[in-house]
Amino acid sequence: MIDILVVEDNIEMATLLCDFLEADGYTVKHCADGESALTAFQSEGARLVILDILLPGLDGFAVCRKIRENANTPIIIVSAKVEKDDKLNGLILGADDYIEKPYDIDILLAKIKGIFTRRYQTDVLSDGFLKIDKTKRIAYKGTDPLDLTQKEFDLLLLLAENSGKTLNKDYLFNQIWGFDSFSEPQTLTVHIKWLRQKIEANPKKPDHIVTVWGVGYRYER
Repeated sequence: MIDILVVEDNIEMATLLCDFLEADGYTVKHCADGESALTAFQSEGARLVILDILLPGLDGFAVCRKIRENANTPIIIVSAKVEKDDKLNGLILGADDYIEKPYDIDILLAKIKGIFTRRYQTDVLSDGFLKIDKTKRIAYKGTDPLDLTQKEFDLLLLLAENSGKTLNKDYLFNQIWGFDSFSEPQTLTVHIKWLRQKIEANPKKPDHIVTVWGVGYRYER
């Protein structure tokens, strides 16, 4: 998974921003249109998306909406569209922030650093049912450690980090096994079954890893 997906059709502006981000130690991918951005997000994932609105083809509002259907990845809209209705639309669609162009690069970098600090530097995820230690890569049900394989841990963590959000099957598969994986998509179903056997009181009637038929799975606390 990359750190930051930059979606910007102004190549000069995008190159400059990517250079600043990489200098700060982030892994970055740039896409110049909405369709390629969604493809990249689906196949590689991202911890944060910086999103322009005025894009060729699929605009930034549509990209924001599609990302929010399957993930709660932080999104910062950076746009020359500065009308109040545009800002409200972006925030209602699920953007975490809306920054006007031209922007101060130091302010943008500070906002990005703040998001990464709040969202990703917490080593332990706890919701009262499960506790997941990301550093030690150990998950606990109550006080009992769960015997999880690497892929089971990664899958459980991804679901738990998106608690209450339905994640598409293709998105889950691509994030855990990779877009170029030789594994079969049925592998996801098998791993969901194994996870339920380890965390659910009744694996056949799960309360926490819920199937959303025709879409994917959702983690409930």
